[in-house]
Formats: sequence, C-alpha cells, structure tokens
Amino acid sequence: MRAALRQHFDRARRALRVSEAAPRPRCVGPGSAPSPRCWSCGGALSGVDAVPHFCPRCRALQPPEPRPDLFRLMECERSFRLDAQRLQRRFRSLQRALHPDRFGRRPQEQHYSEQHSSLINKAYQTLLHPLSRGLYLLELNGVEPAQETDCDADSEFLMEIMEINEKLAEPKNDEILGEIETLIKDRQEELTKEVTAAFERDDLQEAKKLLAKMKYFANLEDKLKNKKIPS
Repeated sequence: MRAALRQHFDRARRALRVSEAAPRPRCVGPGSAPSPRCWSCGGALSGVDAVPHFCPRCRALQPPEPRPDLFRLMECERSFRLDAQRLQRRFRSLQRALHPDRFGRRPQEQHYSEQHSSLINKAYQTLLHPLSRGLYLLELNGVEPAQETDCDADSEFLMEIMEINEKLAEPKNDEILGEIETLIKDRQEELTKEVTAAFERDDLQEAKKLLAKMKYFANLEDKLKNKKIPS
C-alpha cells in the first residue's frame, strides 16, 4: 500500500513540477502570516520538499487556492502572447494528476479533486481565448473590465457593427452568412494583433479599448452561430 502511495505521489510530483520562474517559499518570520497546514495531518505545507497541491508529509491532496494566478497555475508567462501548445500540455497533465477518479477512496480528497478539476478547466478556457485572456490580464493589472461603451467614441467602428447586425437581421442567406463569418474572423485576428502590441508596450488603456471592440465581435459571432442553426 505504501509503495503504491509513493508511486502515485512521485507521478504527481513529475506532473505538477513547479516552474523555475515560480518563487520559492519563504520562512515565516515575526509578524508574518502563519504557514498553511495540511487538513489531514496538520503538517506545514511550505518548504523545499512541498509538491503543489499535495502535503509533503502525508501526501494528502489539498484544496485549491481561493484566488490563484491562472497563468502560474498553468505554468504560462503572464503575457497576452501565449504558447497554446504548452498550455494544452499543462492542462492535460493537471487533468490526469488531479482527476477525481484517482481519489475515490477518500471523500475529502475527491471533493478537493473536483474543485481542482473545475479550476483547471476555468484556467484553460480563460487563457486559451484571446478575449478572456486579455480581460483577465486587465484584472491582474488592476484595470476595470473593458465594456462595450469604452469604444463608443469610434463612430466608424460602431457603424461597421451596425451594418453587420442589420445583415444578420435579414432573412437567412447562406452566402451572406459565409461572408459575415469571414469578416468577423478577419477582424478578430486584426484586433488580436493590436491587443498583443498594446500589452507588449504596456498600454493598458489602449488594450482595454481594443478588448471592448473584441467584445462586439464576440457578440456578433454568437448571433451568427444562432442564425446558422437549422430552424
């Protein structure tokens, strides 16, 4: 039994290795917050032998952090420019290591594994898509969420959106819908490049305005999908 637990723990250690960029735990000094403790054995969860998500002493699965940094969780650089393949590999690795089926014998650990699985899915979806990734970056930088009203001053852009909406309101025409789909895709790609440039020069307000425009096109994309559903 102990050998099986050790083997499982070693697999988790490999799957959940801490990235080199992650900060090392610090010793608790006077006036510092107390070190988190394991719910199962009461042991300290910090230290050089600690493995993310597991107690280094009894190897029990721990609950997820209340407000984790999703970039750090997925071992991605905190940047709008993202390696999608690396994100996917990390997602699959975490899925395997923390799947609820691995913790069926201990209800508390299974409950925590379900929470981890939900968090992992949220992190993956948030970072995978340019719009949600950009909005999350704004949040991390203390910038208020982008709203569609942030680009109300751009009359030319709003006219373009209005024209597309009018076409979508017309009777269904597959040829026109195909043209709209291509237009939306092209504009989303253009905006993604502009948002990337804005974040890389640390122009958060410009990134916010561009993300507001991306919201418009995301709404148009949803309308287009609904329009294409057979009646």
